Amino acid sequence: MPIIALTFDDGPNTVITPQVLDLLEEHGILASFFLIARNITPESAEVVRRAKAMGCDIENHTVTHPFMDKLSLEEIRKEVDTCAEKIVAITGEEPKFFRPPFIAVSKEMYDNIDMTFICGAGCEDWIPTVTAQQRAERVLANAEDGQIVLLHDMQWNQNTVDALKTIIPELKKRGYEFVTVTQLFERKNVTPQRGWLYSNALQTVSDNRL
Repeated sequence: MPIIALTFDDGPNTVITPQVLDLLEEHGILASFFLIARNITPESAEVVRRAKAMGCDIENHTVTHPFMDKLSLEEIRKEVDTCAEKIVAITGEEPKFFRPPFIAVSKEMYDNIDMTFICGAGCEDWIPTVTAQQRAERVLANAEDGQIVLLHDMQWNQNTVDALKTIIPELKKRGYEFVTVTQLFERKNVTPQRGWLYSNALQTVSDNRL
């Protein structure tokens, strides 16, 4: 059975993230959420707890979503460590995966961030003019075994929620099982490599290796 990991960036919030979780629960599936720490409030933290209780992964997407490759080493560490601390305070677990904002990377980042770097196959769902139908079509056209799908649960992003109503049933129909990023690597028996940026657990060469 092919497996695939849905991932969501730029939450948490109390508008779109709960709708994503509702769909995951409705279909009995899991996903992974890459949090921006500045979006964590007492209210949105409850949403994160719900996702964790469901079995979803809670991962690191920095505090302020900067171009990390332009930052000093001290700034890089602060962005990553502060986000990790906020995640631990909510979930009790250290994040294992890191998605660099704008997928901007550098050797200094790889050398100093002790997490697996995740990219993913996107559908430009951060662009408001990309319709729900277009988002669904792009995800479905590019889906493959072992893939990480890059989506966004930012507060205004209703089109992605609507796209998921097509994406999830169709991928199920095609025989896909939905897993977290942690489960993806475990199920494929892959040990992530330092200095690689993963869009698929099965990739053997990373174009972004530095």
